[in-house]
This record gives sequence, C-alpha cells and structure tokens, in this order.
Amino acid sequence: MLTKPGLLLRIEGGVLLAVSLLFYRESHSSWTLFAALFLSPDLSFLGYLGGVKVGAAAYNIVHTSTVPLILIGYSILAAHPALVPYGLIWIGHIGLDRMLGFGLKYPTRFNDTHLQHT
Repeated sequence: MLTKPGLLLRIEGGVLLAVSLLFYRESHSSWTLFAALFLSPDLSFLGYLGGVKVGAAAYNIVHTSTVPLILIGYSILAAHPALVPYGLIWIGHIGLDRMLGFGLKYPTRFNDTHLQHT
C-alpha cells in the first residue's frame, strides 16, 4: 500500500474530508450553508470555456488546499471566525474530490490528472 501513491492520495482525501466535517460540526455553522456551497468549487469548470490551459489553471487554483488554508489561517489570526466555515467547506470539497480520484489537471486534456501519473 505504501508504494501506491494513487491509493495514498485517495486515503488522504478521505481523511481531509472527515477532518473538515468534524471541524465544521465543532464550529456550529449552518449545514444549509455547507450543502449550498459544497459543490461550488466545481464552477471552476467554466474556465474550460476559455480553452484547456485556462480551464486547467482555473480548476487547479480552486482544487488545491493552499487558498482555503490561507483563508482559515487569516480568519483565525485576524479574528474573523465567520470565515472559517467557508475554508472548511472548501477543504472538504477538495478532500472528496481526491477520495473519488479526481486530480489536478494538466493543460493537455480534461482527463489528464496528477493522479494518473502516480
């Protein structure tokens, strides 16, 4: 198992989803908000209307954990706790995608992902 990066990335995604759900529950935030926004990162698919390179870039910036983790860190350090649920929803979405085997996109074609190259 430790020599199968694709499997490890799927497990990591599942853990990321589970931890984000746990923290979201602990934040006592609205589950209606969670349901309404959980799939919103997939709107980045609209970038593909501008071509494969634009689409891959749009998808990748929204489907890496960097920006939502910065959002969570900022919300904690700047004492804006109302922003934390948005970061957790975003992280949960990324975790689900990884768990299901959806990877970051290469600018060659939509189905060419980093999980296929592991």
